[in-house]
This record gives sequence, structure tokens and C-alpha cells, in this order.
Amino acid sequence: MDSKNIFKYRLIANFDWIIFWLTIGVSVVGVVALYSSGWGVNHESNYIYIKQIYWIFYGLAGMMLILYVDYHSLERFAYIFYIAIIVTLVAVTLYGKAVSGARRWFSFALFTFQPSEIAKIIIIITLARYFDDKKIKGPYRIRDLIPPAVIVLIPAILIAKQPDLGTAAILFFIFLSMSFFIGINARSLFILIILSLVSLPIFWHFMKDYQRNRILTLLNPHIDPLGSGYHTIQSEIAIGSGGYIGKGLMSGTQNQLNFLPEKHTDFIFSVFAEEMGFIGALFLIILYIIIIVKGIDVIHCARNRSGSLIAAGAVSMLTFHIIFNIGMTIGLFPIVGIPLPFMSYGGSSLVTNFMVIGLLLNIKMRRFKDMG
Repeated sequence: MDSKNIFKYRLIANFDWIIFWLTIGVSVVGVVALYSSGWGVNHESNYIYIKQIYWIFYGLAGMMLILYVDYHSLERFAYIFYIAIIVTLVAVTLYGKAVSGARRWFSFALFTFQPSEIAKIIIIITLARYFDDKKIKGPYRIRDLIPPAVIVLIPAILIAKQPDLGTAAILFFIFLSMSFFIGINARSLFILIILSLVSLPIFWHFMKDYQRNRILTLLNPHIDPLGSGYHTIQSEIAIGSGGYIGKGLMSGTQNQLNFLPEKHTDFIFSVFAEEMGFIGALFLIILYIIIIVKGIDVIHCARNRSGSLIAAGAVSMLTFHIIFNIGMTIGLFPIVGIPLPFMSYGGSSLVTNFMVIGLLLNIKMRRFKDMG
């Protein structure tokens, strides 16, 4: 067997089928939940869940593209990708399609594309490139973190102006997670925490009224039960009414009677929990936990710094999405429009999540190249 065939064999042998099939499994559950979300009883719903199936195939194509290219090559072009996404975010702010007061999308024929989703992957790769290039001895100090913070701050501001605070927050969470992975000086970490607490009143001052109301109703949704607290109250009712075994597919009252808002996107977990109950919701969460644990395994099995960094960013992104979306539906976090990976309806987010899984599989497949 020649060296080229040996290389291909070792790639296939190191492919993590568990991560792959778990991702497919959760995506299928998402399609079923979308069909059963109440949109499945009319033509519009059929279009939504069928379109989600198409997006799954597009996501698989994106994942295969990521798998085909060695992640080292992606890292080499990181800064070019970064400049391209900044230009794209500026363009969408000026010329993008506006929906419900938010200008986040480009529209091409029958498809819409949200650049801020792809920005997550590019930030992961760019930060990995930066941290990999900067061989600083010892833990990072605040002044060492200023350049990567600026790298994140520029797209985060552009995304927040769309407005999309949820995605902007994810970029900073990715930055913090990768910074912790690299290692932060204890004194610098303490200063960062103090600065974050001191800056809260400043962020509050610049928030829009509806954003402030979301935080206030998080503490007590019943102060505005028909306004900003409505989403949280209805979601909690839906999840609680599911009991242990749920009401069954197409039988959730909060869902079918349209009490539950944004049920095919932000609150798809509420739909699923009402109809599948505590046992079904727990099973779904376990599937997510296994994906995250397998992702952490990729971090540890990567045989170079860049692979570990990219995997750490990918895992942190998926973890934040899962925890924040589920926490949002049960009233632990404010509602900021963060989708549940592979479950919520949305082409750009679904394709991006598949590509992130592709990054993890890519790193796992090519670990032997760095083993010597």
C-alpha cells in the first residue's frame, strides 16, 4: 500500500463516527420537533420542516468541505478570512435585508444568509492563529490579551449594531474560553472580573428599552406578563405541563394553540419538552452532553497547539449555545435569540453548526500527522 493510500486509510480510521451520528440524530429530532411545532398542520409548516431538511444536507456539504481541507491550511488563511468577514458585516449593515427592525441578512433568490453566523467560525480560527503565533512564556496578562480582544471587539460591535446581542455575546464567550484555555495570570483574571462588574452600569445605560425590559422580566416575568415577560411565562408553562412523559407529538397545548411564541426557533426546546416530557428532554440533553464530552476529547487528543485551540473554541461555542438556549427557555437567562444547535429552524445557524462539527472531526482525523 503506497503512502497516499495509507494516509487516506488513517484519515478514515480516525473519523469520529459517534460525533457524526449524534449530530445527525439530534438534527432528525429537530426536524420532528419542527413538524410537530404546530406549523406542521398547514402548508407553511410543511415548507419550514422540509426546508430544514434541505439545510441539513447543505450543512453536511459544508462539513465535508471543512473535512477536505486540512485545518492547518484554514489557520494559515485566518487573517484573510477575518478581513473578508469584517467587510461582509459592514456590507450587511449598509445593504442587508431588514426583518423586524434587524438588518442581519443578505438575500439571494430563495435563500437568506446571515454573515454573523459564519463570523463565529472565523473568530475561532483567527484567535487560534493569533494564540498559536504568540509564544508567550507563562500565563497571559491583560496587556497580552488586548490584541485578541480587539480582534473580537470589531465584529462584535458590528453584529451588536444589527442588532444581535446574542451572537455578539457568543463571540466574547469564545474569546474568554480560548483565553482560559491558553492560561490567564491570576492577578489579571481578578482585574478582568472587577472591570466587568464595573462596566455593567455602562452597558445598562446604552441598552435599548426592550433589552432592559428583558433583563428586568428575567428576575420577575410577571411584572409584564403580556409584554416582555410573555415569552418566558409561556415557555415555562409548556415545559412544566409536559410532566414526565409528555403529551405526545402534535399534542402540546401551548404549542398547538399558539400560546408559545417563536416556537420553531428560540423555543423549539419548549415544544419538545412539552410533547416528550422530562424523559425526552433529559434524553436530548444527554445527547448534547455526549457531543460536548467527545469534543473535549478532541481538544486533548490534538497533537499540536493550533488543533487544541480550534477545538476549544468549537466546543465553547456549542456549549454556550446549548446552555444559554435551554436556560433561556426555563427562565434562567434573558431572551436574546440564541438558537439551539441542530434543533432550531434556521439555515445559516444550522450550516455553521455542522461546519463546527466538521472542525472537530477534521482535528480528530488528522491527529496522527503530528504524532511523529
